[in-house]
Amino acid sequence: MSKLLVSVTGLAAATALAFGSTGTQAAPTTLLPAGHSFSAKLTGKATFVAGSTTMTCTVSASVPTSGANNTVPAAPGNHNAAGPVSVPVNPPTFGGCTTSIFGVNVTITSNATNGPWTLSVQNGTPVTGGFTIPKGGVVLKTSGLASCTITASPSGPTAVNGTWTNGAPSSLAIANAPVPATATGGFLCPTGNQSATFSATYQLTDTTDPAQQITVTG
Repeated sequence: MSKLLVSVTGLAAATALAFGSTGTQAAPTTLLPAGHSFSAKLTGKATFVAGSTTMTCTVSASVPTSGANNTVPAAPGNHNAAGPVSVPVNPPTFGGCTTSIFGVNVTITSNATNGPWTLSVQNGTPVTGGFTIPKGGVVLKTSGLASCTITASPSGPTAVNGTWTNGAPSSLAIANAPVPATATGGFLCPTGNQSATFSATYQLTDTTDPAQQITVTG
């Protein structure tokens, strides 16, 4: 039986890396409504692919609790005249996860031990967005035929970028975003540096006033 090839992510890195300079000034960005809290919830399925192995999760969400996380900055902090707007968010949870390898189960935990998770958005054509995974911000553990521990973003923050669409609700679609990882474990586990891709679509909902929408403008 071949070694288990599974890795993980969760949702993007330092703003400068996520929306890096191309030598021209970035468009102005405004995130609305100012001061409103929001949730980001998975619609459909999230998939993590490494080698010939696919991991699928049916539940994932980052929701507001106490503090400033998952809250659009108050004006004028919700506007950047020449670049993206970033917001700290609570680490997303993952559930309902399975692997494509028979007899191997998986659980995922996320954390902000080594730095914050953030959501960054950049106005443009198209509007872009992404999450920041801090160093070691997602840990995947398998059980059953293979007992492995896989840590995403082991060396520092990682950008997980996608396309933002304003709507009711607005959405952030991430497709095949690369994520580095490192793995430890016994027989059938990968060892050392690994890589994976992450795909998912999150819907952003205004939890302060559900009648309004979280939107990105200039």
